[in-house]
Amino acid sequence: MSEQEVKPAQPAGVGGFVSSTLEELRKVVWPSRQQLFSESVAVILMVSLSAATIAAVDRFYSWASSQVFP
Repeated sequence: MSEQEVKPAQPAGVGGFVSSTLEELRKVVWPSRQQLFSESVAVILMVSLSAATIAAVDRFYSWASSQVFP
């Protein structure tokens, strides 16, 4: 028995790439509309909270440096 490595078949050209891509997309578990909406809201809220926190810290350090270096 010979020990040969079995390599996956490489798609030939653009047509092979497209068919391979479509095959992979069929395996994707797409989220429901409700799940997509709720997760999008969560992301928007977290980004907004992070931006507000960074802005507050920036304003504090700006104020503090103006007190130290008038």
